[in-house]
Order: sequence, then structure tokens, then C-alpha cells
Amino acid sequence: MQERVQKILAQAGFGSRRACEAFIEAGRVKVNGKVAVLGDKADPVKDAIQIDNREIPAIEQKVYIALYKPRKMLSDREPKNEHRPTIHDVVPDSDHLFSVGRLDFESEGLILLTNDGDLKQQLSHPRFGHEKEYAVLVAVRPDDEQLQKFRRGIVMEDGYRTRGAKVKVTKVHGKGAWLQVILSEGRKRQIRETCRLLGLPVVRIIRTRIGTLTLGNMKPKDWRFLSVEEVNALRSGKSFVEPPSSRRKFPSRNGKKPFSKPTNKPKPKR
Repeated sequence: MQERVQKILAQAGFGSRRACEAFIEAGRVKVNGKVAVLGDKADPVKDAIQIDNREIPAIEQKVYIALYKPRKMLSDREPKNEHRPTIHDVVPDSDHLFSVGRLDFESEGLILLTNDGDLKQQLSHPRFGHEKEYAVLVAVRPDDEQLQKFRRGIVMEDGYRTRGAKVKVTKVHGKGAWLQVILSEGRKRQIRETCRLLGLPVVRIIRTRIGTLTLGNMKPKDWRFLSVEEVNALRSGKSFVEPPSSRRKFPSRNGKKPFSKPTNKPKPKR
């Protein structure tokens, strides 16, 4: 992926981006043997970049992988003395990648694997406000008061008050219901603990979105590399608008057909 030369130099440890711009202005930087000028771009993996006629150290190529983590699997490396499967058992040669958006052992859904530390920080830190969306099956139907408390945020047992969440019922399911939950923070087991304190036993949690990246039609253990456009959208932090083709159908346990999110499309007149 091409980036501005001063950014590549800064990432390689040659100083701040402004200092690296000064190197370029002084004619000390070459790309493939040609003196670079401000505004030039290069691919740190493919192009030969030199400063003072010395080639800069190789920069690890950035990797971005979307994975559907199944239930009963760890989101990170296996702790010592444990023998449970991890996401690194699913994706070959991924031990050097960070997991963005960890899920607990019982939860499933979208996880991003990458070696891009800047993007990991951007997607993980609450100050950036990147949303994470979940489909949550609860064993009882929530009433208006429970939903309002969820939306306002609640005080956890450790005294921390969660941020407000976007919550709505998307489908009645027997005596329970499927909820759409959108968070702008991600404390450990936040949804499970919130639901427990509200008296809503959790049956299933599926993460369907991280920022602009959606789970789509992936199935458990599916994984794929992200496109350049998907990576740029995640970096931009732009607002997410769900395309109709990405609306995910959630399973029913009673053998009936899967359902999708309800629409307000009027019924045709007969």
C-alpha cells in the first residue's frame, strides 16, 4: 500500500513526520534511485527507499483480517496450562497479529486481526467513539424500563458507570427476544453483566459490526483479508450506514425460517 514518504520514514524511526519532511526538502531521500520531493508516495514493501544513500530497514507489511469467532473459543493466545482452542488455530501464521474487539469464550462474531497498532488503538479506545454492534438473544422480553436503563448506562458492581448504548428489540423469540445493541465502548463482558443486572439472562451474543466493518454472510471460523477500501473506511472513522445487502439474518431455534431486521416497507395493495 502506498503512503507518503515522510510517513514511511517516521514509521521506520527516523523522527517526527515534520523532521522527515525536512530530510526530503534537503534532497537526502531517494525512492528507487530518484531524489524524492514532498508529496511523493511509495510502497515500503515494494520500493527501495534510501536516506543519505542508505536503505531504510524493511517495514512489516500491514495485514488486516476479518474473522468470525465461534463460541467456545478464546479471542487471544492460549494461557499457560490451558488447552482450549483459540482464533490463532483458525487463521494460519497469525500469532504476530493483534485481535481487535475481543469476545469472551461464550460469545461469537466479528473480530479484526491486524499488525497495525495505530488502527488497533483507534478502534479500541473509547475516545474515538467507534461503534461495535451486537445481536443479543435474551431469555425474557425486556420491558420499556429495562431498555431505558440499558440506553442510559448502568453502574456496574465495581462502581463503573457504562456509557449509554443504542438498544432496540428486533425480533420476539419465544418467551425472549433478539436485541440490537450498539456500544461506543467495550469493557470486558459488558453486555453480559449489564443484562444480568437488568434481569435479562443472555442466551447468545453475536458481534455483527466493528466501526464500518460488518460480519456480512460469514459463518463461524470463516476469515478473509480486508480490501483497501474497507481499511480506509475503518481509518476514516466515518459514520456507518448499513447497506441493504449486508443485513444479516439471525437464526431461530424453533426450526422456523431465519428472520432479518424488520423494515417499514408498506405491503403492496391487492
